[in-house]
Amino acid sequence: MEKQTNGVGRRKEAVTRVFVSKGSGAITVNDKDYKDYFQLVYLQNQVERPLKTVDAVGKFDIKINASGGGAKGQAEAAMLGISRVLVELNPEFRPALKAAGLLKRDPRSVERKKFGHKKARRSYQFSKR
Repeated sequence: MEKQTNGVGRRKEAVTRVFVSKGSGAITVNDKDYKDYFQLVYLQNQVERPLKTVDAVGKFDIKINASGGGAKGQAEAAMLGISRVLVELNPEFRPALKAAGLLKRDPRSVERKKFGHKKARRSYQFSKR
């Protein structure tokens, strides 16, 4: 069996486990083709972005297990996971991926609800009389 390298990507509530091996360029997400799983073109581009950045399109087979969050969070988590694995496979990819901002985890997440408020910052309607 081919040597397989894996990595984890996270974004908001989404977590993806990425498995990369040498191959023909097939990308599957939860046992579906990534173009079927992410139907919006800009999300497909997010998944392809690390590969295009280092000219590795068609050189690796990528299997992604995605869970939690929504489609956008999963796509961005997959992008980070793929970038991390590519750096692990070939450290020479690091400068290009770093310059494109693909190795940085986006720390933003949903702010917690506060007591006495309807949501995180939204208060209940104030009635003067």
